[in-house]
Amino acid sequence: MDLDGCAALVTGGSGDIGAAITRALATAGADVAVTYLRERDRADSVAAEVAGHGRRSLVIRLDQADAEMPQHAVTATVDHFGRLDILVNNAAWNIGIPFGDLDALTPQIWDRLCETNVRGPFLLARAAAPVMRAQRRGRIVNIASVGGLLPGGSSIGYAASKAALIHLTRCLAVALAPHVLVNSVAPGLVEATRMSRRVPPEMLEAVRRSTLLGRGVSASDVADQVVAFCRTDSATGQVLPVDGGIFPR
Repeated sequence: MDLDGCAALVTGGSGDIGAAITRALATAGADVAVTYLRERDRADSVAAEVAGHGRRSLVIRLDQADAEMPQHAVTATVDHFGRLDILVNNAAWNIGIPFGDLDALTPQIWDRLCETNVRGPFLLARAAAPVMRAQRRGRIVNIASVGGLLPGGSSIGYAASKAALIHLTRCLAVALAPHVLVNSVAPGLVEATRMSRRVPPEMLEAVRRSTLLGRGVSASDVADQVVAFCRTDSATGQVLPVDGGIFPR
């Protein structure tokens, strides 16, 4: 799919990975709506970068744990741009809880993880589906995690939510074929992000040692794969790890 003149909605566009995805899409020629939860200033800054590429932008507040807000975000995007070609489900929530500490993973934390990381992307895709079907083209890219493929990550709840998001990707690919393609990118350690800076140094080094390349990846690495999935006309229902080569899988 040629991205020039497309309209995209990137959730969590105020974050490090979301901002990189937004910049990459704008560079490829897309107009981009970016969502934020609390950091409006960061979202405005990302939107200004979109404008700097000569593309239109929009900033939308979105709390994915609120079941009513995904429809509003999609409607606002369509009203502003007149169409919606790309949905990138990047926004997520996590919390650090050691896997062995089952008592700390309360039902409330579990529900928030699932509401934000699985139900939110589903509701956004459900809201976008009628628009994309009417256009007879669309791309949905879900940002998962290697924690959804391997038993690791910030908590059992986070890993389980990302595993569910990966399977949701496959199910949506079936539901929306042939005109809407749905794929997932599963990052490993993303270096130089606010999230990675909160991880203890010894844990970062352990993750780097587990990769074939001996390092994590950059936010732009993730963004490049998102753009590739948006451009493809033949791949759907796929999950692509971007992790520096964690081995064995």
